[in-house]
Amino acid sequence: MTPGARLQSAIDILTGIFETRQPADRAFDTWSRSSRFAGSKDRGAVSELVFSVLRHRAQLVAATGSDAPRLLAFAAIALLQGEGAEAAAARADGTPHAPAPLTIEENAALCEAALPGPDAPSWVRLNYPEWLHPAFELALGARLEREMAALMERAPTDLRVNALKGSRDHAKSVLADENVATEPTPLSPWGLRLAGRANILGLPSFRDGLVELQDEGSQLACLATGVKPGEQVVDLCAGGGGKSLALAAMMRNRGQVHACDNDSRRLDKLMPRAQRAGIRNIQTRALGVFAPDAPDADLADLEARMDCVLVDAPCSGTGAWRRNPDARWRLTPEILAGYHAAQTEVLARAARLVRPGGRLVYVTCSLLPSENDQQVAAFLTADRGFAALSWRLIWPADFPPPPGIGDDPFLRLTPASTETDGFFIAVLRREG
Repeated sequence: MTPGARLQSAIDILTGIFETRQPADRAFDTWSRSSRFAGSKDRGAVSELVFSVLRHRAQLVAATGSDAPRLLAFAAIALLQGEGAEAAAARADGTPHAPAPLTIEENAALCEAALPGPDAPSWVRLNYPEWLHPAFELALGARLEREMAALMERAPTDLRVNALKGSRDHAKSVLADENVATEPTPLSPWGLRLAGRANILGLPSFRDGLVELQDEGSQLACLATGVKPGEQVVDLCAGGGGKSLALAAMMRNRGQVHACDNDSRRLDKLMPRAQRAGIRNIQTRALGVFAPDAPDADLADLEARMDCVLVDAPCSGTGAWRRNPDARWRLTPEILAGYHAAQTEVLARAARLVRPGGRLVYVTCSLLPSENDQQVAAFLTADRGFAALSWRLIWPADFPPPPGIGDDPFLRLTPASTETDGFFIAVLRREG
């Protein structure tokens, strides 16, 4: 592909994302499947430009005075890739599959474009919606600039070593034999971080269940459940089952993990993964609609019997913006309100399952207080017989807890402070 053709492909992908609000990774995958002519370098260049625009969208809009994906793509080449306006405009050179030449207005805007300086509002310089600024100020305080800058960086690729199949050192050696270089993650005892890019899904070590793709922060959230062999555990929002697999491995195939979700299609993917991992203590359960004032027919047999219920709640995903930079622009106040309602509902559903003395572990990949502290406070105020418990009190004794977290009873992970995705983990114990 010529540079012009790569640019036009990026414009086409961005136009689809902007117009349909389709997730960027899905839009890029659709383009890749329909563009067999594109080699790996072509796909890399197109991906780099698309995600560069999404990460820096507010800056580019401020620089050009436009939110048109075509002009933003030219501006990304000129300003972010450092080629300048003339070189960027030259990619519209009339060759096949290249963009049409810039209009007089587009060319003037590109030539005058400059990235916002230090006096610009933080939501412009650091690329997040202005309406979320008060919430981030409340959550992050003096750390706002550092944390939001970290959310603009690329996330590393982390693997979780399946302890049922081997040690971290063993997995590191096996991956090295597969020409994949890794380093131990600094916080999770199971984690390996890729030193470069690799097709993990195609590796024998992945197909044999030795490793799974899982961010280090997600691994720490699993450790914070404190599950032990022989316990009865529910993963209430299991999705594809990544955390269920980690919990089952912590339990050494003893006890039971009930992986539940209202999306049976996602849940169907779990059992093949469990078989590959050598896990025998997971069973799945598809859930129907929950009515807070009625018996829960789907989970009646588990009520007040569970040692631990993990609620990996549906949320805004603000803590994972490094991986999904377009998600910051899809979030709206209405969508966030929908997440609040879903979180309240799933907490109420989970509370029925916890035995006296058992624990409910509430997890989000969000930095927003309305999804974290405020949801926990509302749940505790509802007087269901629960009390907050410090995560340190149930952290597995075999592993050191993450350093530098402080005395907060809730475990908070952020890209700047722990170099993980952003997570909030609250442990709530049923007192009676």
